[in-house]
Amino acid sequence: MKDTYFVVGISTEVGKTVVSAILTEALQADYWKPIQSGDLENSDTHKVKRLISNSRTVFHPNSYGLHTPASPHLSAQLDGVRIELSKIVRPTTDNTLIIEAAGGLYVPLNDEDTMLDLILPTDKVVLVSRHYLGSINHTMLTYEALKNKGLNVHGIIFSGTPTPSTEEFILHKTGLPVLLRIDEEPYFDRQVVKEYASKLKI
Repeated sequence: MKDTYFVVGISTEVGKTVVSAILTEALQADYWKPIQSGDLENSDTHKVKRLISNSRTVFHPNSYGLHTPASPHLSAQLDGVRIELSKIVRPTTDNTLIIEAAGGLYVPLNDEDTMLDLILPTDKVVLVSRHYLGSINHTMLTYEALKNKGLNVHGIIFSGTPTPSTEEFILHKTGLPVLLRIDEEPYFDRQVVKEYASKLKI
């Protein structure tokens, strides 16, 4: 397998799925979301499928498809199952792989493990930061958690209305390269994703 990019966000609903689609399109990579909580008929995998144009991408099935839109540990409990790390097996592929996290790093998977435990030192972590009040703190905490575990933070993608002072502080403190900036778009479709894919500095 080629490179693996693990897309993580500073919180929920910050644009991880759109970023995953852009990465998948730009690299003609495979896509995998290990855990899907809720929206099984319109999952993030379905959304990425609708947003990309290339024909090379393979979409790998979730290790866990849970029915309730909630934290994975709660959703699993309501489904009567327990999420086991040993059952979250990465797909075999000779292609680049994009992995999309569910929620933030410390989203619990069970009584002990969190989303952070799914990331390997060999992964290139792409940090997605969306501009909102409190996003500097959330971005820095997420970055520090990744670095404290010795993980490779490959770069950052900002989404939302540009806020230069916020970006300047984060970049000064982290030294991360900006892979892409995503504007507050009215919608995302294949053409918009393709345009952003052409701007990606991966």
